[in-house]
Amino acid sequence: MTALNEYQRLEARGLWRESAEAQRREVVVSLGDATLILTDASDRPLAHWSLAAVERLNPGTRPALYSPDGLEDETLELPEDETTMIEAIERVRRAVEGRRPRPGRLRIGLIGATAVAAVALAVFWLPGALSKHALGVVPPVKREEIGEALMQRLHKVTGPACADRDGQRALDRLARRLLGPSGPPELFVMRDGVRGATHLPGGIILLNRSVVEDTTDPDVVAGYIIAEQARARAEDPLGEVLRSAGVGATVRLLTTGALPEEALDAYARTVLTDPPVPLTDEALLTGFRMQGVRSTPYAYARDISGESTIGLIEADPHAGTRTEPVLSDADWLRLQAVCEG
Repeated sequence: MTALNEYQRLEARGLWRESAEAQRREVVVSLGDATLILTDASDRPLAHWSLAAVERLNPGTRPALYSPDGLEDETLELPEDETTMIEAIERVRRAVEGRRPRPGRLRIGLIGATAVAAVALAVFWLPGALSKHALGVVPPVKREEIGEALMQRLHKVTGPACADRDGQRALDRLARRLLGPSGPPELFVMRDGVRGATHLPGGIILLNRSVVEDTTDPDVVAGYIIAEQARARAEDPLGEVLRSAGVGATVRLLTTGALPEEALDAYARTVLTDPPVPLTDEALLTGFRMQGVRSTPYAYARDISGESTIGLIEADPHAGTRTEPVLSDADWLRLQAVCEG
């Protein structure tokens, strides 16, 4: 280290004590390139102190008291009138201090960065990773159990599903006609509470009775089912439940095989009130194409003018073609009467 240029030939008087037992003696203090040089009246060197090691024993107090190592065995006292030398030493000490590494600050910075990273992982990565893992390991039987548990809770709002025996048989035939990725969906017609249609884990699809009773075309009912199947393809229904339930409930599902009752209650309160996830025309048309069902009847059931569903009308994959009926006439009549029993 080099001392400040303007102080290269600076000298001052001081009192030096070589050790704790020694008497103080008057010395001449010179500021060198990297040292303080202490000499006697005959200009004989008595001590050399490294500027980088000099420490102030009484900060802010005059006369200034210094030590070469922070201990009080060897000291140098500069009288109050030696202001220039004191200021020079202090400037050099501040410069040295500013260049020293700060292990404490580095440690605190590393701890802080680690903490921030841990929080970020917990908030942003962990929920998604746990949910993804759960979706990969929860078996179909457990999904069906969760769906049925949610159904029981929904009955508080919707009432029990319509249960006319002949109508339910027709509904089962419709399910076999509209196979999902895991087989026939479980279809239920509800008297109230469901807005159009909604779906639950385990392939469960709920239809409002108006969807069945307020149309003369079974392709409309099929359209509502196809739309819910498309939503289930876009986002795993169990994933929706886990996102609502939170990390703790997901961990519990993975460790015990069951979701907390309060998590099921919370999701049941929202599934009937949250608006359905919007679907693109292409996603819907893919479903109609796969199931061999016309999209036009569903489009007009959604909007009688056809203005907001024009894409489903103009791109109907089975317009003008003969398709397998979704239900026979007799089964269609039975289905429309499913809530009359």
